[in-house]
Amino acid sequence: MSRYFTSLIIALFPILVCAQSEPIDLQPKDTVEYKQEYGLRVGADISRLVFSFIDEDYTGLELVGDYRLTQKLYLAAEIGNEEKTQTEDLGGTLLYNFKTSGSYIKAGVDLNTYENWFGMNNAITLGGRYAIASFSQTLNNYNIYNGDRFFNPDEFLAGAQTGEEFSGLNASWLEMVVGIKAELFANIYIGMSARLGFLITNKEDERFPNLWIPGFNKVTDGSNFGVSYNYTISYLIPFYKKSNKKKPEQSE
Repeated sequence: MSRYFTSLIIALFPILVCAQSEPIDLQPKDTVEYKQEYGLRVGADISRLVFSFIDEDYTGLELVGDYRLTQKLYLAAEIGNEEKTQTEDLGGTLLYNFKTSGSYIKAGVDLNTYENWFGMNNAITLGGRYAIASFSQTLNNYNIYNGDRFFNPDEFLAGAQTGEEFSGLNASWLEMVVGIKAELFANIYIGMSARLGFLITNKEDERFPNLWIPGFNKVTDGSNFGVSYNYTISYLIPFYKKSNKKKPEQSE
């Protein structure tokens, strides 16, 4: 029997030697990976909703959305409707009172420039939009100011009448967008963005200029630039997940 065990040990000895020759890795390997969610994020501009309640001269609604294409790139769009009544005066003297009402749509891309901590999904974005708006303007009241006296309001512009609606108006513009989004709770985000627009086309009635465009804001005389902003709350509808492995730490 002892001869049998001796022979078995001799036969297994080369295998044991080979196994011991391989180094033993005592450093634990980090195999943690985070499943990032990809899907459609939809929401609304809460600032327009607030102003609709507190400002009797304004009503507006803007819906926002984006779709994640890659870890950094998003397709993005906004669609909205606004109605605003404004008064322009000079030295406390009424020049005109008008109402603008219409809809707009914006579409483009956002690029996330923020390097998230592992497991986070916040964003600081740079992007662009192409926007179009269709709207009408109603001239409620007006006066002509000449420094000395008021002329007859009927002489304001040829054919212009108090209460007249100028319809079939439209405009298009490009926007540069800077924004942030932060995940408040699971799949619920708050965000804000600032936009610098540049008018490309501006169809207006020759009897009354476009002084305010839905989605673009005030039109400045002699300039094609406009500024707008939004504050949003949105919800991510996840479609699928992709693995995002933790980057190895660089040794000093």
